[in-house]
Parts: sequence; structure tokens; C-alpha cells
Amino acid sequence: KKKESKPSDLAYVIYTSGSTGKPKGVQIHHRAVVNFLCSMRESLKINSEDALLAVTTLSFDIAVLELLLPLTVGARVVIASSEIIADGTLLADALTQFNATVMQATPASWRSLLEAGWKGKTDLKILCGGEALVSDLAEKLLERGAEVLNLYAPTETTIWSTLYRVTTNEPHGVSNTVPVGRPIANTQIYILDSELQPVPAGV
Repeated sequence: KKKESKPSDLAYVIYTSGSTGKPKGVQIHHRAVVNFLCSMRESLKINSEDALLAVTTLSFDIAVLELLLPLTVGARVVIASSEIIADGTLLADALTQFNATVMQATPASWRSLLEAGWKGKTDLKILCGGEALVSDLAEKLLERGAEVLNLYAPTETTIWSTLYRVTTNEPHGVSNTVPVGRPIANTQIYILDSELQPVPAGV
């Protein structure tokens, strides 16, 4: 008899060192992944005409967004080769060649693209996460794309927990960084002892 999947079933297990430096397995359930994908689909307003250029290794949980989110609306996923990902010039060419309208990367990757002379793509939705996004980089990206979203989360809370849509000429947080924003749908965040504590979906 075929077993029916339930929201409480595991979708995947991913290992992270977290803040301890000791690897630990994080169990992510179907309900959390589905909630995340539905929330991001609504926030990004993607549709079947979009194309996402995937540049993240599968060992990083944000690859789940790149591989699965476009499929929820019938959009295209183009998986960039390691050669393209490592070369800002090739990556810039790939954005044009594959007519990408969405790309997610770390600030370091976006900087390498700019350092290679990338002029931008007016219809590109720019997703940035994995490291603090500083204001000067955010502004440069905003000049080169349709919109810039700053994303934040620990792995334990299912990929991204908060989202901030960058705008021009606004005050930014400490150390000249862009705010992490508000929680995605059906989740909450708490400030405990001056630290942000996201709550996983479904908990």
C-alpha cells in the first residue's frame, strides 16, 4: 500500500554547524517547506513567465528556494555551472543569455558580479541573504534590478524567516546594514536578550 505523505513528514535533513561549531542535523518538515514556498511565491509575485538562475550549492538550504519555488508556478529553473558561478563575467552573461528574472545569492556573490562590470537587468528580482547586506551594496543593486529583497534566517527555521524589501534613501540599521525585515507568512519573530529568535513554521 502506498504511504500518503503528511505535513508532519520530513521533507529533508540538512546539517549545520550553527553557532556551536559542531555539526547537527536539522529536520525540516513538509509543512514548513510548503509554507515557506507559498509565502515567497506571494512576496515575489512570480509567475510562469519567470526564470530563476540557480547559483547555490545543494549543501546550502537556500537551494531549496531556487529549485522548488519556480516549479510551484510553472516558471523555469536554469542551473548555473560551477564555472559560471565562480566567474562574475560569465555570471553576468548567463543572466542575459537565459533571460533570468530572479536570482538569489550572497552579498559576496553580488559584489563579484558588480566587480566584473555588470550593468544590471531591469526586470531582475534580486534576492540577497546569507550575510549582512550593507547599504552601499543594496543601493548599487537597486539601481541595477527591478527590486532587492534582503533575507535572513537560521537553518533551523526553514530557509528564510524574514524579508525586507529595500527602498531608496532610507535610514539603515547599525553598522550601515539593511534591516532583516518582517517574518514570512504564518511565522513570528521574538527579540530575546537583544537577539532575534525566529519561530519555525508549524511550531
